[in-house]
Amino acid sequence: MSTLFGATSATNAAAQSNTPGDISKDVVLNFPPEDSISDLSFSPTAELLAVASWDNKVRIYEINANGQSAGKAIINYETPALSCCWTRDGTKVVGAGADKIAILLDLQTGKENRVAFHEAPIRCSRFVEVNGSPILVTGSWDKTVKYWDLRQPSPVANLDCQERVYSLDAINKLLVIGTADRYINIVNMDQPAKFYKTIQSPLKWQTRVVSCFTDATGFAVGSIEGRCAIQYVEEKDSSANFSFKCHRQTPPNSRDVSNVYSVNAISFHPVHGTFSTAGSDGTFHFWDGNAKHRLKGYPEVGGPISSTAFNRTGTIFAYAVSYDWSKGYASNTPQTVNKVMLHPVGPDECKPRTKATGKR
Repeated sequence: MSTLFGATSATNAAAQSNTPGDISKDVVLNFPPEDSISDLSFSPTAELLAVASWDNKVRIYEINANGQSAGKAIINYETPALSCCWTRDGTKVVGAGADKIAILLDLQTGKENRVAFHEAPIRCSRFVEVNGSPILVTGSWDKTVKYWDLRQPSPVANLDCQERVYSLDAINKLLVIGTADRYINIVNMDQPAKFYKTIQSPLKWQTRVVSCFTDATGFAVGSIEGRCAIQYVEEKDSSANFSFKCHRQTPPNSRDVSNVYSVNAISFHPVHGTFSTAGSDGTFHFWDGNAKHRLKGYPEVGGPISSTAFNRTGTIFAYAVSYDWSKGYASNTPQTVNKVMLHPVGPDECKPRTKATGKR
C-alpha cells in the first residue's frame, strides 16, 4: 500500500504489536530550532507544521509528500515561545510564551497582530468555537484562562484557576485544563465562563499534559511519574476510567529497580482515536485505549521527546527531540540535540486491534 514517504504494506497485526517499531524511515525537519522545542501543531487544512521553541521563535514549515520540509514563515519573540496553535481554517497561526503575549500571524498577508496578554507567561493556547464564533483560549502561569475574540482588544471572558496552568486541550465543546497541584478543570463550551466539573488528577504526581479524546467524551492525563490516565467526563462512564504505567525502564540485572520518566506528550490519532505517549526516556508508543493494549513501542530516539502531533489525516506523526527541562537548567548544554522528526504512520500502526464500541 502506497503511503506518505514511500511504500509500506500491511502485515499481521499480532506480529506488529510484538516487534519494536521502525524509525529508520523517519525524516528530520530541515533547519530546526536552536534551543528546546516546547510545542508542535499541524495545520487542520494543509501539511504545515508550527514549532514553538526556547530560541524565542515560532517557525512554520511546509512538508511535501516525500517528507521533505521548507521554512514558510516565522514569528519572533523577545523570550521563549511556549505554545502554538492554528485557526480552524488554517490561514492563521498563533504563538505565545514567556513574553506574556500571544501573536497571530496571517499566512496569506504576512501581517502580525498581538491578540492576547496575561500577567505571567502563557503556557498554552487553543482555538475553540463559542456560539459559532472562533475564540482563542490562552492558559497562563498567572492562574487564569482567558477567551479572546480576535476582533476585540480585551478578553471576552476569564476563568480563575486554582493554580498555574500547565496544559490545556479542546475539541468540539470540551475544554480540559490541567494545573499545578493536580487540579483538572473541565469546561462545557456551551457555558464557557464556568467550570462544568473540577477533579483532582487520578495520578499522584504533577500533571504534564492533558489531551482530549477525538469524540470529546473524555481525556488522557500524563504525569511526571511515568503513568497515563484515561478519564471520561460523565460519571455514567466512570467505570471505564483507568491508568497505566509507561515510560519506565528496568536496568539490567536490577529487577527491583525502575527508572521512572515523565510523560511529556499525548496525541490522539484523528482517524482511529488511538493515541500516542512520549516521554523523557526518549521513546514513543501507540496505544489502543479501548482494548487497554499497546499497539507499538519504538526504540530510543537520542534524547527526551518534548512534544508530539499527528497531521490532519494521521499519516504523519511529528515528534520533537530536545531537552524537556526535567533535570533543571544545568543539564541543558550546547551538545543537547534539538530536532523534529517526521514519522510516516503505516496503515496498521495506529489502527485499533479489536472491534470497539466507539472511537475516542
